[in-house]
Amino acid sequence: MKYLAAASTLAAIASARNCQQLAVPVHAAARNAVFDIPVPANNIETTNFILNLSQQGANYTESVLQGYQTVSGDYEIAAQYCEPDSGPSDTLQILTHGIGFDRTYWDSPFNNYNYSYVDEAVDEYGYSTFAWDRLGIGMSTPPNPDPLNEIQALLEVDALRALTEALRGGEVDGISSSFDKVVHIGHSFGSQHTYALTAMYPDISDGITLTGFSQNGSFAAFFLLGGNFVEANGNAAFSDLPDGYFAAGNPSGVQTNFFAPQDFDPAILTYAYNNGQPVTVGELLTFGGETGSPNPFAGPVHIVTGERDIPYCGGNCLAAPTGYDSVPATSQQFFENTDIDVTIIPGAGHGLNLQYTHPQTYSSILNWFADNGLAADGSSSGGSSSGGNNGKDGKGKGKGYKGKGKGKGRGQHGGWGKHHGPPA
Repeated sequence: MKYLAAASTLAAIASARNCQQLAVPVHAAARNAVFDIPVPANNIETTNFILNLSQQGANYTESVLQGYQTVSGDYEIAAQYCEPDSGPSDTLQILTHGIGFDRTYWDSPFNNYNYSYVDEAVDEYGYSTFAWDRLGIGMSTPPNPDPLNEIQALLEVDALRALTEALRGGEVDGISSSFDKVVHIGHSFGSQHTYALTAMYPDISDGITLTGFSQNGSFAAFFLLGGNFVEANGNAAFSDLPDGYFAAGNPSGVQTNFFAPQDFDPAILTYAYNNGQPVTVGELLTFGGETGSPNPFAGPVHIVTGERDIPYCGGNCLAAPTGYDSVPATSQQFFENTDIDVTIIPGAGHGLNLQYTHPQTYSSILNWFADNGLAADGSSSGGSSSGGNNGKDGKGKGKGYKGKGKGKGRGQHGGWGKHHGPPA
């Protein structure tokens, strides 16, 4: 039976694509953590929470954890589905945004959609795309959300599972077909969700790209402190949200966490701040557990991270542990059944889609899928991925540094304690 969905066909933003805005009902359930803290109710309490969470040598999450409970519910997920004018592709890309954004991260209207990943994927490569607002964020926020014990990482991952199964099976009203292949692309916290999804359900995806990502949690405090988080409902745009939703306190916080020097238009920083989305106290307390376990996924894996990424590389992804070409390459040790490809975008920061270098990011992602048998028509292009000289030594020039992850042994993770990794 098809899911009921509210769908409205939009005028095509670009000549080669058709898009629909959807409201997709899903049932999601997860073993959520139960935390014994009061929800921060003002900016002083919010800052105290951030200081506790980022304290060196401490594990604040563990110290306030009281146990676990199953949380479940029927939720309505806001999403945008796009396909070429010629009709749906054989391969669907599911796009999951990170902290500070909603689904428009993948289809930003800034500068007449010049920064739109969806435009590139649909118009130039022929993919169908499905970008969704994470549960509790944007237009997927349920009535009366509990930002502490409900809107947590693993409940959002289960919403992604439900969406994926429905899309693969052709069960979303407003989308005319099922798909032969489904791939997942995440950014930051959305990459962590993608990692957790494939760790729990190794057969659910045909290939994954994790952007703005590593599994080194040493730099979590940079993001938490750099963002200057305040109570979101102090902003008129979020006045309906309860206490416990946090947002960046000023544009400088957004710049610190997402934009590398000399790689962004000052006007897009203003846009990112004015259109930014909040994060819940429950998300910040739980995201670290998503990426600390080995992943049995056996399909192709691609990590794309900016050289100057703050939350996952401390501002220098090429300052890697001995035996690795980059900080993200240390993720190889977590993938036991597949080799990973890593592309480092020179000079880029964490907010890859909003940087001047976004064309390099997009071509790297899209060519890599085609090279690995996951082109829009389900074939392999046989071409070469962008990524500098396509070099396996991790020293590529031009469009990116690209190399295979290698090496064994556990890398650092758990910037807030042994089980907790980086945010965003």
